[in-house]
Parts: sequence; C-alpha cells; structure tokens
Amino acid sequence: MLEGKHAIVTGGGTGIGLAIARSLADQGAEVTITGRRREVLEEAAGDTLHPLVMDVTDEASVCDGIAQAVEARGPIQICVPNAGVAEGRALHKTDTEFWRWVMATNLDGAFWTIRESLSSMRNADWGRVIAVSSIAGIRGLKGASAYTASKHGLIGLIRSLSEDYLGKPITFNALCPGYTDTDIISRNVSSISDRAGISQEDALNMMVHVNRHRRLIEPEEVSAAVTWLCGPGSQSINGQTIEIMGGQC
Repeated sequence: MLEGKHAIVTGGGTGIGLAIARSLADQGAEVTITGRRREVLEEAAGDTLHPLVMDVTDEASVCDGIAQAVEARGPIQICVPNAGVAEGRALHKTDTEFWRWVMATNLDGAFWTIRESLSSMRNADWGRVIAVSSIAGIRGLKGASAYTASKHGLIGLIRSLSEDYLGKPITFNALCPGYTDTDIISRNVSSISDRAGISQEDALNMMVHVNRHRRLIEPEEVSAAVTWLCGPGSQSINGQTIEIMGGQC
C-alpha cells in the first residue's frame, strides 16, 4: 500500500514509535527512524527501517537530519512526530527549566519536524502528517500541567495546519492514546510510587484505571490507527483527534 513512499518517525527506536515504524514498513514504506541514542536505533533498524540520530529539542539537528533523510530516500510523504517525554510534576514544583524541557521535546520538536518535512511533502502529490499526542491533549491530566499544555499545543498546531492545507492532498491528524504499555509506563510507575508513597502495583493501577477499558493500550493499537490514516479512503479524515483509550475520553 505504501511502496515507494518515504516516512519519518521521530522517537522511532522504541515503544509506540517503533510499532508505527514497523507497521509502515510492513506496508512497503521506506522509514527513517530518529532518536538520540544510536545504539537503540541500530538495534531497531532493518532493510526498510533506516536509523538517523537526531535530537528534536535542537532545531539545527532537526533541520540537518531531515535534509539528510530527504537526500537519501526522497521527499517525506508520511511525517509522524512521535518523540516526547511524559513526566508529571505539581505546578509549585515546576521550574522554568522543567517547563522548557517538556515544551522543547513535545511541542517545539514536533513543530520543527513537521515544518521541515513539509518542505519536501508540499511538492509531492500525497502526504500524511500524524502527530502522536495524548489523552492529555484533550483533557487536563492531574499533576502534569506542563505535559498537558504541551499536548494541547500539539493538537492546536495540527488543527491549524489542517485548515492551512484544506483541499490539498495532505492531511493532518493527531492520535490521542491513553496509557500505553511501553518503557515510559515502567518509569512512571517508579516515579509515582516514590512521590506518592504507594506500592508500584497501586501506582500502575492508577494509570490503568484512567483507560476506560481498564487495561494498558498495546503499541500496535496505535500503529494500526496510523496505517488506517495512510490507507485508501482516509483522505477526508483531516484535522481530527483520534482517541485510543477504550472508551470516551
């Protein structure tokens, strides 16, 4: 279905990003996977998964990296800004350094990735921009004001771009998964357990119970949505937030 198309997935070496990259590759796309850790990317790489060391918090790194990817594999037609950090902190404990780190990763990085990808995508006859936001992009997440603000901002960016390119063969959508079974969950379990003084089992249950069907989302459930948005008949799905959390948000 996607043979001959070039996709880029930031944070593509692990978790949701890797599941998305593999799904796109299974459909025939050449996929550039980016991240900061070369060894992780090289472990994930394959015949159609191409590693690229790139730091989304650094504008020059994003510009140079995407230029290299375009030179190697042609115009980007599928852009998946997925790289992000998910860490909560009470507002009175949120200093400017923490706030900027979250915004630089979750929002600035997505902005630069989309902007640079569109430079080549605009000259193609088909394109998809699919940002990985979060349920926190739709509703406030307790104890995570910086994270919530960054994910709301990402959805705003996607909605605005969908209006800018209305009627053109490029669509912009955001995926909003609930708590997903990745390494981030493992790290957050320990963090919540330490901060709240509860067991790791109770910390995990706090996250699981946010998802309406009371289980963690599998990364492949998110990647399936990406495949759908890149498939035939998806051209009228534009400017949407697609909730993946087992029920209404």
